[in-house]
Amino acid sequence: MSAEAAWLGPEEWQAVKLSLRVSLWATLAALPLAVLTAYALARWQFHGKQILNSLVHLPLILPPVVTGYILLMVFGTKGPIGGALQQIGIVFAFRWTGAALAAAIMAFPLMVRAIRLSVEAVDPRLEQAAATLGASRIMCFATVTLPMILPGLIAGTVLGFAKAMGEFGATITFVSSIPGQTQTLPSAIYTFLQVPGGETAALRLTLVSIGIALTALLLSELLARRAADRAGGR
Repeated sequence: MSAEAAWLGPEEWQAVKLSLRVSLWATLAALPLAVLTAYALARWQFHGKQILNSLVHLPLILPPVVTGYILLMVFGTKGPIGGALQQIGIVFAFRWTGAALAAAIMAFPLMVRAIRLSVEAVDPRLEQAAATLGASRIMCFATVTLPMILPGLIAGTVLGFAKAMGEFGATITFVSSIPGQTQTLPSAIYTFLQVPGGETAALRLTLVSIGIALTALLLSELLARRAADRAGGR
């Protein structure tokens, strides 16, 4: 038996692995759209910009349970999108994929905000200079903007991952808390606290959560510093 399995019970270890899986996929799925949205809000002028900005930050303001209920209504098997997806074999409600979707939506505003601030800190004249030399918009972004916003991009990614790891309200409303299927770390801690004698297991999972969060923050700080040094030519 491994050290992790000896320290954590089977149900606890399942919750840890599922949380890491959900958080990783949620972060990877949200990141490309977060970068595009952040760049659009920072650089582009278009009708409905304030509406888009409000919609992006809405999950931060709404109670997580409300967000989960909206997801259930839209992506549930009887919802307009969920019902259509079910016809081709894609189901989100009460599946780990639904937990990843909920976590991605809740983490999305934090990712966009961190990346947007980094984009706004880049002098637009640098991008304009690259454009005058014949670089396309994509090349300008890839060769000028992206290297300079990399520290903010890393920070936003880690913030999103941490938020996904800690997401509870929207997740438990949308996919419930099914051991081994949708029971993530927060819902497992909550479940253990509801049963007599479950405090020890809840404490172990709490320590695991703190350890994962600290590791992610330290790693992001290291990567952000290296990225900043490279961007500065050091």
